[in-house]
Amino acid sequence: MAGKKKHIIKLKLIRIDKTGCHLAVTAKIKRKSARLVVDTGASQTVFDINRISEFIGHSDFEKIATLSSGLGTNTMESHLVFVPGFKIGTLEIKDEKMVLLDLTHVNQSFEMMNLKPIDGVLGGDVLRRYNAVIDYEKKVLILKG
Repeated sequence: MAGKKKHIIKLKLIRIDKTGCHLAVTAKIKRKSARLVVDTGASQTVFDINRISEFIGHSDFEKIATLSSGLGTNTMESHLVFVPGFKIGTLEIKDEKMVLLDLTHVNQSFEMMNLKPIDGVLGGDVLRRYNAVIDYEKKVLILKG
């Protein structure tokens, strides 16, 4: 992949129990830190509709006609919004509409385990587009592009 810049992002382990964990990254939205779970099984990157206004300063969201599935539910209303100033490490993702879902149930589960809430999920769309490599030994996410 000559000519493609590598963006190396430190991964954090979120311990779920004695053996399980999630991977997380700290992203930036308009220079504010956002906590995202890295989910290679998620088709899209999504943000919590209840938390995104804190970052972007408004709640003017475009409703999507179809229902989303996944994240422990079969049907969920979703929205789209531009997320300005979205950065993962040194990679800035510009001028792209992102999906918003209600992640209340995810954050309630995290709260029951005494974990900090998440602001979203970094999914397969971004991971694939930037040829993501997860280095578990070094605890880094490498994005190319």
